[in-house]
Parts: sequence; structure tokens; C-alpha cells
Amino acid sequence: MKIYIDGKGTEVRQEETLLEICRRNGIPVPSLCYAEGAVHRPSCMVCMVMDEATGQMLPSCSTHPAEGMRIVATGAEVSEMRALAVDLLLSDHRADCEAPCTTVCPQHLNVEGVLSWYDQGDYARARSLLAAVFPLPETGCGDCKAPCEKVCRRGTVDSAVSIREILRRLAEMDIPVTADPAGREVPDKAAFSSRLGAFSPAEKLRLARDTKTPSRCLHCACLARHDCRLRDAATAFGLRTPEFGVRSELPFKERRTVAGCLVFEPAKCIHCGLCVYNTEDGFTFRGRGFSMQVVLPEESRGHVREDVAALCPTGALCLEG
Repeated sequence: MKIYIDGKGTEVRQEETLLEICRRNGIPVPSLCYAEGAVHRPSCMVCMVMDEATGQMLPSCSTHPAEGMRIVATGAEVSEMRALAVDLLLSDHRADCEAPCTTVCPQHLNVEGVLSWYDQGDYARARSLLAAVFPLPETGCGDCKAPCEKVCRRGTVDSAVSIREILRRLAEMDIPVTADPAGREVPDKAAFSSRLGAFSPAEKLRLARDTKTPSRCLHCACLARHDCRLRDAATAFGLRTPEFGVRSELPFKERRTVAGCLVFEPAKCIHCGLCVYNTEDGFTFRGRGFSMQVVLPEESRGHVREDVAALCPTGALCLEG
């Protein structure tokens, strides 16, 4: 069987999908609800291609070829529709890619990383992140106007984390360190960075009540920020601020431990279905339309394995620790 992709003929097999054919021919087609070797159903529409004869947009991950079919896979119209699909998905994705405190640090210190190790009591690692940027026991924060504390999300709940004071205490500790290159976080200005939006009054009460860590930090940074296919797609399409805003009202940082180190954070879920279709008697859909959610019934937790995290295109499912 022969079809044409962007005007170029190629021999194909009926059992192949257009997505597989495009990629086999070196044509990059993004996808979020598809994972090689996994059960999937078209939902994200990020992999759209256009049938040249009808102008119809087709989900390439589930469409099979027909003799003589002519497909547009890289045109401007296709790219525009894919970008729109990503933009719509972002409206369901309530998360910070990067912690605001880290992104504004003029010295590019991984502030949230330091606070994370501090809260875990691992002062050696916290100091290692500091040592990658500052000549300890100096921190370079003395003359700084502390933009990290000004943008601290905890400040919208009650009062900002005393970041400079914590850094000073860590710097003065007599604990050996090894410089850690991860301590310096130079923000990629070209990368998309989602914002979770304002906290609701109920969220503020919950966060003030439940956040009991020594630093009081909310640890906004996504654990999957360096391996998020949704973020990669948004960056590739040049998206900066989602046109439709964040419509999701699911609570921030409401995580559930699923199995071992696997955690589930519904607010980041884009309903791709990969975890539903690839766990037997595990995750499931609840509701329809805009109210639909992916949920994990309590009695089904024992049926889910950690490796399902690799299928998730966002940080909704990730391994913690």
C-alpha cells in the first residue's frame, strides 16, 4: 500500500498507524496520550495530521492508512491545531513547573532544592547545593533584595519562608560538603513554565494547617519538571501563557501515595488515560466532560505498580525520593 505524506510517497502496512509511519519516515509528530507498546486511546489530539482530500484533522496515533491517502504532517495549519490542543490541555494542568523562588534568584541557586534537603534533615546535601554557588560560609545574600521571599507562594498563605535566614544557618554549619552542579539552576528562558494560579481560601487554610516542615516551604517545583512531555510540547510550540488560563479547581499539592515511591497528584492530570488503560483494576475515570477526573479507588491501590509513572506525560504520576 502506498500513501503520501507531505507530498512524498511511502510504502506502508495497513496495521501501522499514521503516527508510526510518520516517525518511521523521520517526520516528528508529538503525542501525549500515546506511548509505544502501551494501550492507548486518542484523547490529547496533539498528534493531529490533516487529510489533504477532506481537510479533516485526524488523530495519527489511532488512524490507519488507506491506499492513496494524502496526509499533511508538517504544515502551518496542522502545527496551529496541535498548539491549540496543547493550550487546551494546559488549562486542566494546575501546577508550577519551577519554584518561583528558584527562577528569580539572581545567583541561580536551586533555592527549592536547598529547602527540600533542609526539611528532610539532610544538611550535607543542602550545603552541597549552596557550595555550588557560594563560597561558604558566605552566601551572597547580604546585599540581596530577596526576590525569592517576595515571590514565595507561602507568602500568599500567611507569611513568606525566611529563605535568607535558613541559608545563613546552613552556611554556618560545620558539615563537610561536596560541590553539587545541580545547585546552580540557570533558568531556560525558552522553556514553558506553567503557573498554578491563586490559592482558594480553603487551600490556604489547608496549606497553613498541614505544612509542618521546618522551613514551612510549600515545595512548589514539580518533581517531573525535567521530564514532562506536556512542558516539552508547550515549549516546542512557543507557548508562554495559556490562552485559556487554568480552569482546573483541583487542589494544589494534594498527593496520594499509590505504591512504594509512586505518588499521584490529580491537579496535574490531563486525562490522557494511559494509567487507566494500562493498570488492571487500577485507575479509572469518574464523571464526564469538563468534570471528568482520573481517580484511584482505595481498594485498587494494590493493583498499581511503580512503572506506570513512566507512561504519564506530566507530573501527575511520578516517583518521589
